[in-house]
Amino acid sequence: MTAVRAQPRQTHTRETHTRQVRSRKHRHSHDDAPDTAAQFRRISAMPEGPSKEALRQDVVRAWMPMAERLAGQFRNRGESADDLRQVAMLGLVKAVKRYDPDHGTAFESYAVPTVVGEVKRHFRDHLWGLHVPRRVQELRNRVRTAVQELNRSPDSRTPSVADIAEHTGLSEEDVRAGMEALESYSPLSLDAELRGAEDGYALIDTLGSPEPSYDRVIQREALKPCLRALPERERRILYLRFFCDETQGRIADRLGISQMHVSRLISRTCERLGEEVNAQAA
Repeated sequence: MTAVRAQPRQTHTRETHTRQVRSRKHRHSHDDAPDTAAQFRRISAMPEGPSKEALRQDVVRAWMPMAERLAGQFRNRGESADDLRQVAMLGLVKAVKRYDPDHGTAFESYAVPTVVGEVKRHFRDHLWGLHVPRRVQELRNRVRTAVQELNRSPDSRTPSVADIAEHTGLSEEDVRAGMEALESYSPLSLDAELRGAEDGYALIDTLGSPEPSYDRVIQREALKPCLRALPERERRILYLRFFCDETQGRIADRLGISQMHVSRLISRTCERLGEEVNAQAA
């Protein structure tokens, strides 16, 4: 009795397994992959023109859910969801236009890397705050992935350069280049408050500014030999006017000349000194 009852169960199990295998064979590798094989065959046989382009648009609309799903894999990376979606759709349009069904490859096998590549290229070309060579960008991605994987290990210590190099197979020099690029994707704002600052002290507050005294020292040193070459009277007039803060009238009384003459001497002497200093700088 037990053996007789067990037999139908085995048959039922084999039939269920057969249906599952058949289902897997006919099911697309992506749940949101529509069946557009017939449309692609028609597209490949049609000449270029409005009808062919309209059929391409129909295929693009059919595959849009897959493109949106692929775009969602790149969320929370500093780009808006709408922009990611637009870039993914651009990749989808390129895939539909370039796909050739005669090669025997399913469209999703061609479209997925095309869409993902378009999104990655968008990140590489448009979202880096600093210009970083493509090779260094790739090193950054490998280093970042390695750090995430090593941080999941039971050992909670921060992975060293040697640990990352061993994990990735990269040289320690390449690991250091990738680690430096980690900070280049999104530069820190000058208005960012410094860590531990309680009074709003920002990064911009740490930047230096030109020191005007440096230029003044250079000008004085350049002027010294020119002053020494002046006649005694002109040198004394400049000393009384600019170092002793004497008025032109008092200087005129000291030297026994008119105030107008003092004014002309000061203007002429300063003009000549300026020309000589500029000639030295040139």
